[in-house]
Amino acid sequence: MPMTLHRLPAAPRAADPRPPQESRELYFALLDGASHEDAAHYLQDQLQRAAALPCDLPDDPAALDAWVRQRTEAVGRQYQAYLEQRRAGGARRYFASKAHALHFLRGVAPTKLVDGAWLYGLLQRWDDGRFTALIQTYLEELGEGLPEKNHVVLYRKLLASQGCDDWQQLDDEHFVQGAIQLALAEHAERFLPEVIGFNLGYEQLPLHLLITSYELTELGIDPYYFTLHVTVDNADNGHAHKAVQGLRAAWPQMGDGAAFYQRVRNGYRLNDLGASTVSVIGDFDLSTEVQRIFEKKAAVGQFVHSDYCRFEGRTVNQWLAEDVEQFLALLETRGWIKRGHDPQESRFWQLIVGEQAPMFGVFSTYEQQMIHDWIAGDWHAEGKRSPRGALLKSQARFNARRPAADATVPQAPAGNDFDAELQLLEQQLARQPDRAARMRLLLPLLTPQRHHSAAGLLATRLFNGLFN
Repeated sequence: MPMTLHRLPAAPRAADPRPPQESRELYFALLDGASHEDAAHYLQDQLQRAAALPCDLPDDPAALDAWVRQRTEAVGRQYQAYLEQRRAGGARRYFASKAHALHFLRGVAPTKLVDGAWLYGLLQRWDDGRFTALIQTYLEELGEGLPEKNHVVLYRKLLASQGCDDWQQLDDEHFVQGAIQLALAEHAERFLPEVIGFNLGYEQLPLHLLITSYELTELGIDPYYFTLHVTVDNADNGHAHKAVQGLRAAWPQMGDGAAFYQRVRNGYRLNDLGASTVSVIGDFDLSTEVQRIFEKKAAVGQFVHSDYCRFEGRTVNQWLAEDVEQFLALLETRGWIKRGHDPQESRFWQLIVGEQAPMFGVFSTYEQQMIHDWIAGDWHAEGKRSPRGALLKSQARFNARRPAADATVPQAPAGNDFDAELQLLEQQLARQPDRAARMRLLLPLLTPQRHHSAAGLLATRLFNGLFN
């Protein structure tokens, strides 16, 4: 049965009394598996916002192949110019410090942790050849069930390795893209052209992806999540190419093709809403982030310090309860924090770093990096540009940590409680009467909420085997 292409309303729903749905609220509701009409209303609200934005898609869809090629060539030329600038001694374009880079990783987490979600709603049409290319794209976003290739697994590991797990309270704008993607997954039946258009925009190779990968490597942060996208999104046979294939395959043979393409263009514009890679990078202010970290710690810290140490007649608990900003300034005035120097010279840094430090474990890896770079300031200016040799060594070190591409996934031994659900899934699958029944059993485990779990990864491998 073909998907129905419902038309979107041409004008805002003026009679709708509901307040706009906050993106963060909807994001977590959908991530928790809630299914409700608010996601469809949210999409319509976002489409109305996006309608005023420019769209660089060609007016004639027949020109899409040339459009993809020209975009790719333009990005390639810009990246080569960037490399020339760096080889000539230029500073990093995006990240002034490692703290800046970690702030970026945290800031884009709500989007990266639902990577590929917008295509999930197409899986129910696995037996419809029109959607083969798009379903293949989704399965590849899931790493075809291999944890070392699953995009969400990779990003979760990257966040954990850098202590960037505390992203849930970011501002609402950081959740717009993720909420859009989860809402598209929820309502693909009603927004098929918009799903296709969003995918067409998202899968194009952006300049910021190349530069980000390069500068993360310089700063000693594994760029694999980002470099993986450079390869799989290529315009020759990757996701950028499949996005155009998917559009053409789904093009209506009856009805209004112009109206269909207009809705594709509307979906394409959704990519430009909310916080983006470039805006998250540009919004970074180290002093503000350090202030936020200390205020968060003060919520608990104001109760746990002894009265032994006093500043200006007030205890540490009193300072943390009343004026964190002034307390930081006082620590600097008293020499406990020496800005513009090696952080090791600061008494406060010695309190929080090292296994024997009195405050060991209070600050996460991410928070320590923020404080370190805030104290150091321009002291470690040489860190702004890593030598070519160091860059190559960093890349070699990251590559050595990764499993081979053809690494097999070990089978769980019988009676292993850790893998009991995997054994149960295989048993249930074996009892299904036919391929269609097996697909129906697996589909719920491939949702954006579950595909990166152990059961979801196994289900993806099994689904991928049945699909191909």
